[in-house]
Amino acid sequence: MIETFVRNTVRAAESVRLLELGPADGIPLPGFGAGDHIDVTLAPGLTRSYSLVGTPERDPSSYRIAVALDPESRGGSRAVHESVHTGSRLVISEPAGGFRLMESAPHSVLIAGGIGITPILSMARRLTQLEAPWEVHYAARSRHAAAFLPELSALADSGAGGLRTYFADEDGPRALKIASLVADTSGEPHLYCCGPASMLADFEEATRGLGPDRVHLERFRGDLPPAVDGGFTVELARSGKALGIAPGATILDAVLDAGVDVDFSCMEGICGSCRTRVLAGEPEHRDTVLSAEERAAGDTMMICCSGTKGTRLVLDL
Repeated sequence: MIETFVRNTVRAAESVRLLELGPADGIPLPGFGAGDHIDVTLAPGLTRSYSLVGTPERDPSSYRIAVALDPESRGGSRAVHESVHTGSRLVISEPAGGFRLMESAPHSVLIAGGIGITPILSMARRLTQLEAPWEVHYAARSRHAAAFLPELSALADSGAGGLRTYFADEDGPRALKIASLVADTSGEPHLYCCGPASMLADFEEATRGLGPDRVHLERFRGDLPPAVDGGFTVELARSGKALGIAPGATILDAVLDAGVDVDFSCMEGICGSCRTRVLAGEPEHRDTVLSAEERAAGDTMMICCSGTKGTRLVLDL
């Protein structure tokens, strides 16, 4: 883990705060790639994942993250907007993530909705560095709600790539027609999407016939609610504990209540931080991280959201 301090906070758009984080010890921060995120500990038991904004660097002197205030916040975005200020100390993880840019692609189509622009901006900047062709399609409620619009416009105006915007208050709701956009692409571009659930659903449907290696997406939330039916036992092989999972609790809840230290972040099955090896039993997967092959193998699971199809699981904890 890395201790940082907040160098500066600014309003990036309507209901969006941009934080610049510097290393508390003065040592350059670990490098990051386009699409990477960091886990930020905002309070004891409150950790959230945020995409890094800007041009990927090998030894950056600071990180930037942008956080939109979510009306349905479970504490994360509200804490950033109300409790984090210039000079605040925050513990973060090293950069990581599965939403990675394929730098060798002949063309990249980058689609963003709302605050989903954060990893997309980093990708556009990296492709500009590589002098690789790209286009960004950015949908938001309004121009006032569109973070980083000046930066994207400047990139596009420089001739590095193309930018098209879709604002609900000007163009109508869901003005971005992803099915038409995908159908009109030629060649074999790689397509990326980060945004709200409705946008991702449209994207998945539109790209269903394409090779999975060319289709990339990142979610804000999981597709399914966490498994909280309870009524089964989880055995922790290394800790020697047997935990009864009560109704209303996740496996992660029970593990933490038992005093077992495990990594976790999003608590919705989208970041992969709590990935745990399964030694026995059949998981009921509710995450969006594992591939179909990994789900079928049944030897790993996200304990923040997934459950079991049986009455017993043995985990490598």
